[in-house]
Amino acid sequence: MKPNSVEPQSFDSKFAVYDCEIRLKFRIIEEKQALSNREQLLDLLLDAFSYGADEYMEPVQAQVEAHELPEVEASPQMRRQLIRLRNLAE
Repeated sequence: MKPNSVEPQSFDSKFAVYDCEIRLKFRIIEEKQALSNREQLLDLLLDAFSYGADEYMEPVQAQVEAHELPEVEASPQMRRQLIRLRNLAE
């Protein structure tokens, strides 16, 4: 090994960074004005989906993908949080 080379450290940890993608498609009956507020739209839709199918919400498609990322691809804030979690677990 070269003295100046940098090897990524390998941690045996129960914590990791993941890249997650969720695709939800569903039909919902809702007041027209409720869907016009963009700031609350995501919260409203996720709440409706989490309650499950009923006469007002019909799921059409749900797809979830999660992939573990190398830590160097995470933001500095996420890496700091990961270090904190690992230090607490010791």
